[in-house]
Amino acid sequence: MPLPDFDSAVGHSFGLEVDSIIIRQITEVTGLKMEQDVIEYKSNTADGKFAIRKAPGAPKAGEVTLTRGLTADNSFESWIKDCRFGKMGQARKGGAIIVFDYEGIPIKRYKLTNAWPKSLEISSLKAGDTSVLTEKLVVTYEAMEVE
Repeated sequence: MPLPDFDSAVGHSFGLEVDSIIIRQITEVTGLKMEQDVIEYKSNTADGKFAIRKAPGAPKAGEVTLTRGLTADNSFESWIKDCRFGKMGQARKGGAIIVFDYEGIPIKRYKLTNAWPKSLEISSLKAGDTSVLTEKLVVTYEAMEVE
């Protein structure tokens, strides 16, 4: 049974899908946005007044940061390794950020085109600390489309 509109707006969990493999342990997604240039056209109106009109320009590429708890899964590391060794044909991938509701049903997909990992950061390692270790993967992409 689908959730009511308001309830389904709550993102319960997130996933990254790359090469038909879904990584569901994502705890935070930041920087996900669609943006494009703005073109300003300056002219005079028929009665001689100065006017500025704006039109949509080319879409901009973007970056998204994915955070998850540190696990034995090395999919982030193997993906970024391809970039570090110049295997960009293998590293550039199509994928999607998926938002799941409480029942695990996808409620929104953000499709990424030609995405590849820019950086991988491991949280601070402190002896005796009880906080969860995390890894942050920054993924750059050429285009994003909402499905």
